[in-house]
Amino acid sequence: MNVHATEGLIPSRRVGSVDDRPPFECVALLLQGGGALGAYQAGVYEALAEADLHPDWVAGISIGAINAALIAGNPPETRLEKLKLFWDCVTAGGGSWPAPEDFWPSGGDFARGVANQLSSAVAAAFGAPAFFAPRLLSPWLRPSGTLDATSYYDTSALRRTLESLVDFDRINSGETRFSVGAVNVATGNLVYFDNRTHVIGPEHVMASGALPPGFPAVEIEGEHYWDGGLVSNTPLQWVVECEPRQDTLAFQVDLWNARGAFPRDMAEVFTRVKEIQYSSRTRANSDRFRATQKLRNALADLLAKLPEDLRDAPEHQLLAPEADRKVYNLIQLIYRPRSYEGGSKDYEFSRRSMEEHWSAGFFDTLRTLRHPEVLQRPRNAEGLFIFDLAVHGRE
Repeated sequence: MNVHATEGLIPSRRVGSVDDRPPFECVALLLQGGGALGAYQAGVYEALAEADLHPDWVAGISIGAINAALIAGNPPETRLEKLKLFWDCVTAGGGSWPAPEDFWPSGGDFARGVANQLSSAVAAAFGAPAFFAPRLLSPWLRPSGTLDATSYYDTSALRRTLESLVDFDRINSGETRFSVGAVNVATGNLVYFDNRTHVIGPEHVMASGALPPGFPAVEIEGEHYWDGGLVSNTPLQWVVECEPRQDTLAFQVDLWNARGAFPRDMAEVFTRVKEIQYSSRTRANSDRFRATQKLRNALADLLAKLPEDLRDAPEHQLLAPEADRKVYNLIQLIYRPRSYEGGSKDYEFSRRSMEEHWSAGFFDTLRTLRHPEVLQRPRNAEGLFIFDLAVHGRE
């Protein structure tokens, strides 16, 4: 892979740093899957880094796992550079042909929609540089029982890219906690590869993004794994339920919006199905976590009222670990697609779209950080503050 300089790809924009570290034990960055939309997550990280909000824990699924590896696998001073290098490389083949809106400016969103469809068609036919490439022979013509017979694309280029841009020794040092989710093909169970329990390599990141039937399963220690998004496209549950729990400021970056208009045609039906499937019911999960927090705090109040002679009871010993009073700020950043983006937006690897997604992530995060309560400890009874820019933002 020819990794080349990307100076000027995404202009530097100072946000202004946070004066003091927020009053939380852990700052977590949670990155959802979404293919080409993952540039939005890079923009989010740019804004956080400019504000000196460096995550202690990065967890991801699919493209979120790749972005997470680029962040955790590099020192803070070079993370943004490596993110730019990756996104420059994978979009290198998507901006070299004339776009309809270039010679038909009056076409507006319709022309841009045509351009995006052409770009996604090119990616489907020829792949994305430094990421994936179509197999020369159809998997239907490959010998049954081989990995080549179970996917349309070869992802060996992604391994080379990860080895070039990610320092896996740094990930395994544990300086930044790192978690990526994948699905065991044989059992159907979602598992997390975490640098507290595993020695992380390129294969763990690739397994998290091995979405069938496009990409092949990845073998790890005799087991095969597919994209974690098949079960859950967000690592929220893993981060908030891991023991020991910590006071956590979590930035949850989602690339699929569960909310949307009723579809008007079959193309919009397929788009809406994909949005619902991969949004992983973000807000519903947040509401469920809020209910869990209420129960934990109520349990803590109840256990505190028990007489001393009951505190050695086995029931008390069982319940006490669940009754901690840890607090959480869950900051939701959800990509809101443009009107011309259709169901192929997750494999539309044009340079223009990448820059738009990146900028959207940057400015959404900037607007979010303008709300001071985002970085303050919650003061409500359940010890949980959830901020959703689309709901609470007032700009």
